[in-house]
Amino acid sequence: MRLRLTVPVELFAIGLAFLLGMLVLFLTGYPPFSALWALFRGAFGTRNAIGQTLTQATPILFTSLAFLLAFRSGIFNIGIEGQFLIGAFTAALFGISFRGLPFPLHAILALFSGGFGGAVYALFPALLKVYLGAHEVITTMMLSYVALYLTSYFVNYPLKAPGWVAQTEPVAPSARLPRILPPTQLSLAFPIALGLAFLVLWFLERTVPGFSIRAVGANPEASENRGISVRKYQILAFVLSGFIAGVGGGGEILGVHGRFVDGFSPGYGWDGIAVSLVGRLHPLGCIFASLLFGMLRAGGMTMTRVTKVPLDLSLIIQALVILLVAAPVLIEQLLTRRRKPRRSEV
Repeated sequence: MRLRLTVPVELFAIGLAFLLGMLVLFLTGYPPFSALWALFRGAFGTRNAIGQTLTQATPILFTSLAFLLAFRSGIFNIGIEGQFLIGAFTAALFGISFRGLPFPLHAILALFSGGFGGAVYALFPALLKVYLGAHEVITTMMLSYVALYLTSYFVNYPLKAPGWVAQTEPVAPSARLPRILPPTQLSLAFPIALGLAFLVLWFLERTVPGFSIRAVGANPEASENRGISVRKYQILAFVLSGFIAGVGGGGEILGVHGRFVDGFSPGYGWDGIAVSLVGRLHPLGCIFASLLFGMLRAGGMTMTRVTKVPLDLSLIIQALVILLVAAPVLIEQLLTRRRKPRRSEV
């Protein structure tokens, strides 16, 4: 089953979300046109603004691709946030511990160690799902909270650097990802995320494992009858999903913060789920949807500073986009999977 991008529908829904957002601004006593102009100017008006928008979009692109890959196999992996945090923590530990390695070897290995941490953390709910029948929504959600509190414990106690901030020691300079648009925080993680989006697209559309993952997601019974192991490919999709989330976490630490900071993620894993649905569960759609959300995050801060409009109103626009674009997609996908299986669907 191939999911297509219906661009005019998405653009109409996004435009409608902005119109409704302007109506909310008007009803709450704020100038809607001035606020909207400040939002766009804060997102794209200057070189630094563009860098900030792309910086905000980078981790969301990673997590949206992670959710997409699992979902295409029929797995609802909502534990992306936990896998993102474990990947970030693992990359930070590697960047701190192995200080004798040269650049870029150190940075590459640290980034892959983040992916490995996310993959291993995703393996637990995958095995519980396919062998014990445990629902992945419950297990991944609970494991996200385990990751949150576990990493928080380590950076508050045994691995805490001197000072009042709960954070680790900085990673070695050889483990840092280079900045590509100084003085902004935009790093090499952004082109890596873009490349990964095209790699996921190629994997799903042009490889045998990718086809098997899509077949299992479309119709597991028919796939099993045709010799495709549902367990094998659901585990594979789950682990690859965790790997992508872990690489995203590592990219955020190595490219932006330079150390693991407690609470550094405002919920990138949860945003990734919404962005993936807004992007119609398509890798290219995830690129544009993550840029949209990065624009709202970066521009929302400028809108608040210039017009005194509360930042919460930019979050309202995000919520409207999700409701108008993503919710129908999710309902359609869930209803499709509840239909009676047919061989011709695979």
